[in-house]
Amino acid sequence: MSNLIAGQKVHEHYGGVVPELASRAHLQNIVPVVDAAIKKAGIRVEDIDAIAFTKGPGLLGSLVVGTSFAKSMALALDVPLIDVNHMYGHVLAHFIDDEEKAKPAFPFLCLTVSGGHTQIVLVRSHLEMEIIGTTIDDAAGEAFDKTAKLLGFPYPGGPLIDKHAQHGNPEAFEFAKPNMKGYNYSFSGLKTSILYFLQNQEKLNPKFIEENLNDLCASVQRSIVNVLFQKVCKAAKELGIKEIAIAGGVSANSEIRTRLIEEGKQRAWNVFIPKFEYCTDNAAMIAITGFFMHQAGMHADQSVSAQARIPFAPRSTSASQKN
Repeated sequence: MSNLIAGQKVHEHYGGVVPELASRAHLQNIVPVVDAAIKKAGIRVEDIDAIAFTKGPGLLGSLVVGTSFAKSMALALDVPLIDVNHMYGHVLAHFIDDEEKAKPAFPFLCLTVSGGHTQIVLVRSHLEMEIIGTTIDDAAGEAFDKTAKLLGFPYPGGPLIDKHAQHGNPEAFEFAKPNMKGYNYSFSGLKTSILYFLQNQEKLNPKFIEENLNDLCASVQRSIVNVLFQKVCKAAKELGIKEIAIAGGVSANSEIRTRLIEEGKQRAWNVFIPKFEYCTDNAAMIAITGFFMHQAGMHADQSVSAQARIPFAPRSTSASQKN
């Protein structure tokens, strides 16, 4: 009914997210944002049936603000409290209420790519999911942002790489091609390969980056996307799954979206791409996850606390039915 986001431009000055500043911004923004969301939805506070919030994973200070606010609001309204796994939210963004948009059929594979996570998730139902592949070091989003910093872009630099890549040659430069066992990923070697390449080239030509910026962006982007889809294609083939989706903030990247469509045509996949507003962290994806958990009776009590790291599997419904 409404889906509002408060941005935090303060981090641009530091080249990355500063946890303390993030939590302070959350504290300043949460009351006016929730108030605006309720007004935009055209409802009264009393009309709310339950409160869903992000328990984790994420930056603990920011999570504590959201958790404390949600617990207080649920207690004041005497409605159920639902603790949502952030990563479930990204996957279930595909089920947000757009009736005209096709929904994935179970089971499906979801490539979830964000600044802190890179996962291939086997989705058996709305609340039954399994990570079958993940990064053993850096996430794809980190590879984009840290490479962008090497190229002289401000934070967040991933979207700027995407923008410049539209005008470059993706075959101009070759970088390392990490290949882990199974469906897992690694991006640290690729980042190191890019770093050393740029250092060596700048010794020969101090203006190398400036003169080759578009080609560098296109080549870096192609390298990262190739790594991502190598594993997705492998998993889809070996598991015999034709329903393939993407999610997470980096799924807004144009090359990832284009590659999914291309691979889908070649491999007869049914592909699913979220709207841009449901890619980056947002309230709607937490709400839809909370909706399915509410239906299953998966409620939390007032002892619940935020956690920077949490298991991917949801809590059993058996202990929460009494709520």
